Amino acid sequence: MEGPSLTRGARVGPVTRDPYTLRMRALLIQAATPITYWGYQHSLPFIRKGANLPPLGLATLAAHLPETWELRLRDLHLAPLDDADLRWADAVLVSGMLAQSASIREALVRAARLGKVTVVGGPAATTSPEAFPEATHVFCGEAEGRLDRLVAALEHPEHGAERILSPPGLDRPDLSLTRVPRFDLLALDRYASFAIQVSRGCPFSCEFCDIIEVFGRTPRVKSSAQVLAELDALHRLGARGPLFVVDDNFIGNRRAAAQILPEIARWQREKLHPFELFTEASLDLASEPALLAAMVGAGFTAVFVGIETPNVASLRETGKKQNLRMDPSEAVHLLTRAGLEVFAGFIVGFDCDGPDIFERQADFITSLPIPRAMVGLLTALPGTALWRRLEKEQRIRGASGGDQFDRPNFAPAMGDAPLMAGYRKLLAALFTADAYFRRCIRHLEESPIRPAALRTDSVATFFRTLWRLGVVGARRRWFWRLVATAVRRAGIPAIPRAFTLAILGEHLIRYTEEEVLPRLDRALAALPVPVAVPG
Repeated sequence: MEGPSLTRGARVGPVTRDPYTLRMRALLIQAATPITYWGYQHSLPFIRKGANLPPLGLATLAAHLPETWELRLRDLHLAPLDDADLRWADAVLVSGMLAQSASIREALVRAARLGKVTVVGGPAATTSPEAFPEATHVFCGEAEGRLDRLVAALEHPEHGAERILSPPGLDRPDLSLTRVPRFDLLALDRYASFAIQVSRGCPFSCEFCDIIEVFGRTPRVKSSAQVLAELDALHRLGARGPLFVVDDNFIGNRRAAAQILPEIARWQREKLHPFELFTEASLDLASEPALLAAMVGAGFTAVFVGIETPNVASLRETGKKQNLRMDPSEAVHLLTRAGLEVFAGFIVGFDCDGPDIFERQADFITSLPIPRAMVGLLTALPGTALWRRLEKEQRIRGASGGDQFDRPNFAPAMGDAPLMAGYRKLLAALFTADAYFRRCIRHLEESPIRPAALRTDSVATFFRTLWRLGVVGARRRWFWRLVATAVRRAGIPAIPRAFTLAILGEHLIRYTEEEVLPRLDRALAALPVPVAVPG
């Protein structure tokens, strides 16, 4: 079945292979993630959505598969896998990250039981191809210009094909080959945010990061025409609201970002600003006032930055030199005052971290206008410089399953018990209602608040939130204090921002109390020398 004309007509990159004639039915499956901080599972009911973000990777893959193939895309965050879909398919292609490994393997096993040819791809398969013995084929790396062998293996299995396809190490594709994702295969109205990608790769060399291993240190960037074609495709399908630019470092190629941003701003004006953009960038964005202003002018309202730690020795140890260029507190304040909500990642467990790091992190984070401060244990990911160093030092215990609340997959310099007990104490301190809402208030007091676009579902969300959080909610005192701060700061137009922060906090606080702390308690109790956690 051919894709919709809007998708075929919007292709920007050249088609580099001959058309295929065989008709196949391919089922594309996005594996499910266990409940996480980033999933916002306790927040989604307020806005009546099924998942936070759509599977952009699979939608992109779908655009590059033969047009003669009939495709179905199923996101297991929205609904369980149906055997009817598996029986319908000639081939089953499953994608996911390491944290989704259990869901990936379950889908592969179910498909194999029904006699289906299976393929696993995506981040987990690329970095850990040996982790999925259940798959008929493992596809590693990016899809653009590299699908011929996979398509041949699926269309002509009688010819035989190697199990590992497109192994890492091949040249990374030019993003001019990228086609507009098959957004039409997604249930867009079920997601809290939409997603596009502008670039891949990052110029920095953080020891623990696998992005530079998978996508390289030379950022590759789509043309303005490609980016606008993707925005057009989403807009034609009725998408409005938050849109995540999923780049791991949007300003990795600053010259290209500076060229694209005015085009996005122009498009937003012509379309009456349908999207509120957010992305990820390195902290040194704060040292680029012109680029920062261009992002705000294009409609960016938030940015994730990897601050990692206030410990300068740990930043040097891990090679995160870009965070040494200016004071991180000053950078956060500059970004916030410019009009971006900063949500940030932090890490504990570096070799240079001492026993005081948990209190230092807590004091540092508490002093900043960062409502969403995500702290993780250092993990040695396969293929990273950190993995290679720790393997040489004979400190690797095994591959990580993506679980942040279990014993680290390497022997930490601090020791397991002090690290995990300190981590538990830190998370418990950061995600009390008092701590979270105080950071929200600090953010509202410092940030210029722009009026939010009124959408058709806004009124229902407003009254649902008002009742659940403001009337019967356990944290209603903090809810009203947050609303009062917003009104005092910027009047009635600031109320939606306060409601959004309160909704996000419902997940962060509940998840910490109900899931994270009990899991860490169990992990501490399971250590060779159990650690008792104070009541």
